[in-house]
Amino acid sequence: MLRSKCLPVKSLTLLGWAALLSGLALAACRPANVQSDGAPAFSAQEKTLILSLSPRPRPPENPGNSLADSANAAHFGRYLFYDTRLSLKGDQSCASCHHPGLGWSDGKPLAVGLKTTSRNSPTLWNVAYQRWLFWDGRTDSLWAQSVQPLESLNEMGMSRVGLLHSFHKHPELRRGYEALFGPLPSNAGLPAQARPVPEDPKHPLQQSWNQLSPQQQLAVNRFVSQLGKSLEAFERQIVSGESPFDRFVADLRANKPASKELSVEAQKGLRLFIGRAQCILCHTGPLLNDREFHNIGLPKHPHLPVDQGRYAGLPKLLADPFNGLGPFSDLPSREHEWNDKLHYLSRQASNKGEFKTPGLREITRTGPYMHDGRFKSLEEVLLFYSQLPNQPPATGRREDTIPPLELKPEELTYLLAFLKALEGPQAGPELSQKPKDPVVQRSPS
Repeated sequence: MLRSKCLPVKSLTLLGWAALLSGLALAACRPANVQSDGAPAFSAQEKTLILSLSPRPRPPENPGNSLADSANAAHFGRYLFYDTRLSLKGDQSCASCHHPGLGWSDGKPLAVGLKTTSRNSPTLWNVAYQRWLFWDGRTDSLWAQSVQPLESLNEMGMSRVGLLHSFHKHPELRRGYEALFGPLPSNAGLPAQARPVPEDPKHPLQQSWNQLSPQQQLAVNRFVSQLGKSLEAFERQIVSGESPFDRFVADLRANKPASKELSVEAQKGLRLFIGRAQCILCHTGPLLNDREFHNIGLPKHPHLPVDQGRYAGLPKLLADPFNGLGPFSDLPSREHEWNDKLHYLSRQASNKGEFKTPGLREITRTGPYMHDGRFKSLEEVLLFYSQLPNQPPATGRREDTIPPLELKPEELTYLLAFLKALEGPQAGPELSQKPKDPVVQRSPS
């Protein structure tokens, strides 16, 4: 949750939606207006809510990455994304956990790299819109996020010094880097592997990192931040296309009668989504995602340790040298408005057990679900919200805005039909395949 000297952003948002939805909830208690084919006849208030959910705008700019929208950087980032030489054993790439054919995730409950992790691989669909990254929000930009899996001992297992050696070893990697950033930093005299390990000062990787001079550390940090910025440029292109729901909203906005873009069942699910089920409290806006954190009251996982979520992520975010306040950001000033979200952040007890709200576009392609992948299907997710098991949350306190929905079986079917209507086209080869060359090849004029 974002804390500041005024009322938190999330609280303001929830209060506003709650006030608006209270009227819709009361209306839902009365016989619903329906059309001759059984589809809902949406009220003016319902139409206002529906129109707020589409179309999807362009991704927001990231001034902290001067190459965020560079076609050349995106090309090199795509090359890196599919390259296994960025991993310690040479058998893992970013695509191993974020496969385009698996909803830019991996289809597994928990991500598996060098080891099995304790969290589900989040999808990369529409990741450019995210305000915070990771389930716990421990980074504030996509380029800062991109560095961490490369170095995670459970994921790709490489270190930033090891990456630099790999770029010196492989001419294609070096050529791709130097085409964007100029000469590759020297690796002379550097240990085979080294990186900061702030949680364990005695870790061998940290001890090796301590052997580097401040100038060497600065050069290596800048190098790995540039890799992250290239990866961000590519991942910003992973945006969902027009869905049946978007076409339905376009017809609604144009006052076209009886749009057939959504089935009757999906339209009934939409009415539930914005009304009695109150899904829109957290799944709001064109991404159906408030970009903040919530404790929905998940009980303790039977096989995993308790995960504190945002409560544990906040200190890591503020200590990250790659955040917007750090020396590797391309922001012209620490006081740039991009950093407004970092000011006044503080950890509260209410952050325990909070995890980032997932967007719902393409959600049918990205299971299993929840931060720990405990639910195999969306049916299980909806049943959880419908029943809310009478068990204490694993940690923290479930938010009061989440009561049991007590949905009827047919209502579950309607909601599933609506979620299915949020699918757009699959990614094409311009995103789903590694380019043959790390540098964009220009056709001779």
